[in-house]
Amino acid sequence: MTHEERQKQHEQASELPKKKKWLPHPVLSVVMVLIWLSLNNASMGHLVLGIFLSLGIPYLVQDFWPTAVRVHRPFKLCMYLLLVLVDICKANFIVAVQILGPNKKLNAKFFEVELDVKNDFTIAMLAGTITLTPGTVSSELSTDKKRLLVHALNVDDVEQAAADIKHRYERPLKEIFEC
Repeated sequence: MTHEERQKQHEQASELPKKKKWLPHPVLSVVMVLIWLSLNNASMGHLVLGIFLSLGIPYLVQDFWPTAVRVHRPFKLCMYLLLVLVDICKANFIVAVQILGPNKKLNAKFFEVELDVKNDFTIAMLAGTITLTPGTVSSELSTDKKRLLVHALNVDDVEQAAADIKHRYERPLKEIFEC
């Protein structure tokens, strides 16, 4: 077999659809069952339905999620989730006071956050965290994926707000997912 024939055979093999795994994301499946059972009555029917969904959904969407997410620091992930939960609770109170309080003068602004993270999943996690926190919304990602446009309901110093997002959310996410 000549070099050209081997190269052609290799190209044809790479074009074939990849075989689907039966359990593409096992940790996700376990977490999905646990969440399902915690949201519903822990009966045998809900257990069976939870297992069915937790196996079926990752199997069906694995083509859209080609690489499994690796958590490099699980303890840091737990601490990050706790931090985000606390920030959401604090921001809810602050936004309620800003909107319902006597001083209704808000200083809403758009600003860009320069991204150090490169992975699409990590960028999505950062954008989701920003959007989940009341008073801020991630609006647009630049085409080169190096800047994230954020809208804040009340911000005085744009540079400080961007630095806070980088320090509080981006840096831990980078350690957790991109080590």
